[in-house]
Formats: sequence, structure tokens, C-alpha cells
Amino acid sequence: MRVAVASWTSRYAGGIESYLGAVMPAMRHAGLDVSFFHEADEPAQRARIDLAEEIPVFSVASSGVERAVAQLAKWKPDVVYIHGLHEVSTANRLLDIAPSVTFVHTYVGTCISGTKTQTRPKPAACSRQFGPACLALYLPCGCGGNSPVTMMRLYRTQQRRHQNLSHQAAVITHSEHMRNELVRHGIPASVVSYPVSVPHAAGPDFSRGSIDILFAGRMENVKGGTLLLDALDRVRRDLDRPLRVQFAGDGPARQQWEELAKGVQARNANVAVEFSGWSNELQLSATMQASRLLVVPSVWPEPFGSVGMAAARHGVPAAAFAVGGIPQWLHDGVNGHLAATPATAEGLGVAIVKCLRDERHYADLSRGAIEMAARFTMQQHIPEVMRVFERVVHG
Repeated sequence: MRVAVASWTSRYAGGIESYLGAVMPAMRHAGLDVSFFHEADEPAQRARIDLAEEIPVFSVASSGVERAVAQLAKWKPDVVYIHGLHEVSTANRLLDIAPSVTFVHTYVGTCISGTKTQTRPKPAACSRQFGPACLALYLPCGCGGNSPVTMMRLYRTQQRRHQNLSHQAAVITHSEHMRNELVRHGIPASVVSYPVSVPHAAGPDFSRGSIDILFAGRMENVKGGTLLLDALDRVRRDLDRPLRVQFAGDGPARQQWEELAKGVQARNANVAVEFSGWSNELQLSATMQASRLLVVPSVWPEPFGSVGMAAARHGVPAAAFAVGGIPQWLHDGVNGHLAATPATAEGLGVAIVKCLRDERHYADLSRGAIEMAARFTMQQHIPEVMRVFERVVHG
């Protein structure tokens, strides 16, 4: 079977690209003939997705959309496997080439901003169904920017994305939360086990001591970094020992978080907070190996939160709020602890302390993390995806 994988960019920009870099070789190993179609070649400072020389590449960035689509059509795929294309018009054109299967990684077609989060009066997950009423709430609830023009543009784009999803031969996603969200919006969808691949790292560097608490991800307000920083005073007091905290990643909120971290450290000399910047997958893997606990303080409903299972592969448990797809992999008292909602720094601090206070309990959580991670492998994922491909191609 010929499968054309289609995505926004050819570079490692986030979790989608990490997935593609792992799944395309696995598909070829399973006997599929694979090609890759992409729109952009950015961010320029990031590495390109690893592709075998045998994989044909059709690039809108280098060839233009007309030629890239024509080249893909000439390749004659049996199915197009779509991930996060930015241009809805391009995604619609791929519908004419072959049956399309879209993997929905986030809230496309179900939210104006795509975050499913309100920021006023404080950040909180939104449970509304996407529709005209969202236009009345977008500005007062802080669902995105402050421009009515941008609001209307985004609304129309999400309407078109919703229509595109309704014309897919199949829609799949990685959590029951996301499946329920899609079904609620009239999009039949199914869940496939999500593979979390972790590259082999040379080993952690313990020369400066282990990392007690790790945040790994994009630094923006909905990711809850301020809640984690506000929780550190309580965590340090309750654990009664020095803490080393590392923020791995980058984003628009980084400067604000760094300023808040200076205040935390000024109040308590026994708390060290470091910002290490963006890491490639190998570097992040080594950082996870050196960490005791991953904290995912997101206040937005994470569609899945694959960083949790990436850390779990190293036996690192997690503390997080019970939002979005996180409860699918984080089971309270098994491989970490869930913080109470609505999200507060106090609740997050309680969950962190539960994970780290007792060494015997921590060892149980660490074993539980490894056992949970074993449920999210490429060996489970590929047969499930291939069954979807067979169904849409052969009926």
C-alpha cells in the first residue's frame, strides 16, 4: 500500500513532527510504501525530520502548491495520512487524490483559537461547542487576541477545517477526550494507541545533582508555568530539602517566568531554578533521565500530553492537573498524582509533594510510570493505523 504522509513542515517544530519522524520509518518497516508532502520548511533553526533517501518528498515550500500537488497525484498514493496542514485549501485538494485519513492532534475545527481555553478572568479550559456564540465570547473571555478582524479570520478558517474533517474517509486521534470532542462536533472519530518514542541518550549528567522537578514544553501562559513557580515555596517547605527545578523549552512567556523565578529564588536560597532553552529530542531524553519528577501544569485541556509518557519511559512519574487527555495516561497514585481542579498553585504543590515526599511511594510511582509507558508503543500503534488504512482503501 502507498501512503502519502502530509504535514505542515519538514522540520522538528513540535510533537507532531516528532511523531512523524518516528512513524514514517516504522511504516516502511511494516511494508508500506511511504512519501512525504509538506507545506513549509521552518523554523529554520530546527533540524529537519529524518527521512530515508528512498522516501519521495513533495514540497510546497520549494516547488509551489500546484507542482507539489501534481507530483503527489502522479505518485498515486492509495491513502493520504494528514497531520496539521495549515492551508485548508491545500488539504481540500488532497481529498481529490486519494482517500484521506486525518490524525487530529489538537483542537482543529472545534475552537476559534485552537486552544480550547479562556484566559479571563483567569486561564481555564473551555467546554463550549464551537459555533456562532463563540464570536460573542472571544474578546471578553480572552479566547485569543484582541482584534475583531483576527477573530473573524480565525473563525472562518476553523469553519473550513471542520468542513474538511467532515469529508475525511476516517478521522483518528490519541485520546478519548479528543474523540469525545470531535464526536460532539459531528465528526466520527476513533482512538488509536499513541506511540511515544524516546531516543537513546548517552546518559544523564549528575555532575550538578539530579533535577528534582522538570517542566518540558512550550512556554506560554496556558502551559501553567506561573502556577508551578508559585507552588515551589510550598513544595520546598513541605519536603524540607533543597530543590533543583529545570524549565526546558522556549516560548513567549519565558521572560515573564524567568522574572518570577528570580523572586522565588530570592525568597528561598534552597530553591534553584534553571531555564535551559529549547532541546532536541536527544538532549531532552538525557534531561528526563536526570529528573525525578515531570510536572505538567497545563491549564488548557492538553489533547494528550505525550511529554508525560516520554518521561515515563525513563521511570519518571508526573504531577499534573486532570485536564484534557492527561487522565488517559496519568493515573492518580499509580504513575504520579493528579492535582485538584480548578487549577491552583496550592493544588499543584500538594500533588508534587505526594510524588516526592516518601521514597518507597516514589519507587512505586516510578515502576508504575514504566509500566504505563509500555502501553504506548509503535508496535501497538502501527497495526491499528494500518487497519484504518485498509478499511478506507478496501472498505
